Amino acid sequence: MIYRRLITLPRLILNVRKYSSVPDNDISKIPLERIRNFGIIAHVDHGKSTLADRLLEKTGAISSNQQNKQILDKLQVERERGITVKAQTVNITYTHDGKTYLLNLIDTPGHVDFVNEVSRSLAACDGVVLLVDATHGVQAQTVANYNLAKARDLAIVPVINKIDIKHANPEAVCTDLHNLFGLDPESVIKISAKLGIGIEEVLVAIIKYLPPPKANREAKDFRALLFDSWYDKYRGALNLVYVNDGKITVGQEIQHHSTGKAYPVRSLSLLRPNEVQVDELLAGQVGLIGCNMRSSKEAIIGDTVFIKSLNVPEALTKIKSQQPMVYAGIYPSDQSKHVALRSAIEKLVLNDSAVTVSIDSSPALGQGWRLGFLGLLHMEVFCQRLQQEYDTEPIITAPSVTYRLRLKNPKMIKSNNGKDMIELSNAALFPEPINISEYYEPLVRGTIMTPDEYMGQIIALCVEKRGIQEKSVNIDNDRILMHYILPLSEIILDFNDRLKSISSGYASFNYEDYGFHETDLCRLDIHLNGKSVEELCRIVHVSKAQKLGRELVLKLKDEIPKQMIQIAIQACVGSKIIARETIKAYRKDVTAKLYGGDVTRRMKLLKQQAEGKKKMRMVANIRVPHETFINVLKR
Repeated sequence: MIYRRLITLPRLILNVRKYSSVPDNDISKIPLERIRNFGIIAHVDHGKSTLADRLLEKTGAISSNQQNKQILDKLQVERERGITVKAQTVNITYTHDGKTYLLNLIDTPGHVDFVNEVSRSLAACDGVVLLVDATHGVQAQTVANYNLAKARDLAIVPVINKIDIKHANPEAVCTDLHNLFGLDPESVIKISAKLGIGIEEVLVAIIKYLPPPKANREAKDFRALLFDSWYDKYRGALNLVYVNDGKITVGQEIQHHSTGKAYPVRSLSLLRPNEVQVDELLAGQVGLIGCNMRSSKEAIIGDTVFIKSLNVPEALTKIKSQQPMVYAGIYPSDQSKHVALRSAIEKLVLNDSAVTVSIDSSPALGQGWRLGFLGLLHMEVFCQRLQQEYDTEPIITAPSVTYRLRLKNPKMIKSNNGKDMIELSNAALFPEPINISEYYEPLVRGTIMTPDEYMGQIIALCVEKRGIQEKSVNIDNDRILMHYILPLSEIILDFNDRLKSISSGYASFNYEDYGFHETDLCRLDIHLNGKSVEELCRIVHVSKAQKLGRELVLKLKDEIPKQMIQIAIQACVGSKIIARETIKAYRKDVTAKLYGGDVTRRMKLLKQQAEGKKKMRMVANIRVPHETFINVLKR
C-alpha cells in the first residue's frame, strides 16, 4: 500500500529527500540510548500534522517547500477533510551536541472516533508530545489522549501551538495544563508550527526529556510487536513492527504468535518518510517487514512476531482492542459486485483494525455485511475510502447500536458469558415483547468543555437527549467542564453538530464507553396495508417512538409511487398505531364517456368501479421499488 500511495501522490514525492543527514545504512550504528520513540497527540485541528511537517523539514527528511503540506496525511480522504484519520510513522535523524539521534515519530489522529489509532500507536512509544492550541486551549480529546498516555506511563512534553494567531492566549493555556494535569508551566514549550517558531526547542526537549526505548539488543531471541499493517497488491500484507528484543535480517523466517504461521522475510524497510530498504532491524527501532503474507486476515494488530524455532517465546503485551460503538449494514449496489466489495472490505479492515465485520443479509438489499465502527465519522471515512481507494459503490444503511435483552424463557436465549442475555442490533431479530423481561442499552460518559455563556443551551440539549449530569467543574473564570451520562443511540447522529452549532464552535465533546444499563425499548414496525415490512423496522426508546414513526411514514409517502390501489402506511408499536399516512390510488373517470341520459347509468358505472377496486385490494400486491428501500434504509 505504501507504493500505491506514493504513486497517487507523485508531486509530493519529488520534494522528499531519500536520505537525511545520516545514511540509512548507518542507522544501525546509532546506539539504543540515542533512540526516541514518540507520538504527537492532541485534539482535532490543533496542528499535529503541521508540526510533523516542520519536524521533517528541520531534520532534513523533506525539503522546505510550499507543496509539502500534510506530508504524512497520504490518504485522499485526509486531504479532502483536512483531518488525520490514520496514524503514520516516519524515522528521522537529528544531531544534537555532536551526537546523532534516531527519532521514530508517529503522527496520530485527534478525533474521538479514531482513538484506536492513538491507542495502538502509543504501544510503540516511550513518550509523547502533548500539543494544545493556544486559541482554544485544552479540549475534550486533549484530556482523553493525556489519560491514554498516563495509563501507559509515558513521558510527556507539553507544547502550545499557534502562538502567532492574534487571539492566542498561551498563558491561560499554561494555567489550564497546570490545573487539569499538574504540568509545570515553565516546562511548556510555545511554538508556531505554521511559521516554524520553536521547532528546535521541541526536538531538544524530545531528546532531553523522553527516555530511550526499554529494548534489549543483546537478546538472542528476536521479538517484535505488530502495531499496524496494510495491504500492497504486489507484496501482500505489510507489517509495521516495533522491535523489542534482538534483531531481524532479510532471509530469516519469522512466525506469528497468534496464528502460528511462518513466513520468510523478503524485505525490511524504514519509513523516512518514503520506504527505504535496509538489511536489518534492531531492538528499539520501528520498521516495516514484507514477508509475502497473502491473506490479510493473518496480520493481527497486537500480535508478537519472532524467529521461527522450536521454543515459542512469551508474547509481548497485547494491544487492547476497542469495542465498536456504531453498527451499519453495507451492501453492494448490485449483487454481481459482491465479490469485489468483499475483497475491498477485507483489505481495508487490515488497515483499520477497529472495524468488525460479520455477514448479514436483507430481503430488500441482498447479501451484505454488518460492520461495527467506533463512531459516525469513523463509519463515513471508512465508506469514503471504499469508494475512493477501491472504486466500489456500497449502499450504507442507517447506523444503529447494539442492545441487550434478557428473556423470560432460558431455552430461547443464546448463552453469553453465562448470562441469560442476547445481543442484537438488527431489529428484524427482535423477539416478541412478551418473551422479554429486561431491556438494556449502551451508555457513554460524555465530556463537554465549553465557555460558560453556552452552558444553559448545552444542558437543554443533553436533557433532550436523555442525558444525566454527573458533575460540573470550573476550569477557570470563563470555561466549564461537564460530565454527562448519555445513551449512545442519542449521540451518534447529530449531537456533535448541534453542540457545535449552539456554542458557535467553541464547545468540544468526547465520550467513552459506560456499559449497558436498563431502559425501556420497543420495536417500531412499518405496515403497508396491514402487512409488516421487516426491512424497515427499528429498535427505539419508547419516548422516541412516535417522533421517529411520524418521520418514517412521511418519508415513505414521498418515496413509494402511487399505484392502482390505496396504500395505508402505518407505524406501529405492537398492536398500537402511532402514525399513519395514506397514498391515494390512481383514479379513472369511468363516466367520461357519458354525455347525457338517465342518472342510473352513471350510478351503475360507479358501482362497478367500486366493486372492481374492492376485489383488487383483496388480491393485489403493493409494489415497493428497490430504490425506495435504499433511500429509506441508508443514511
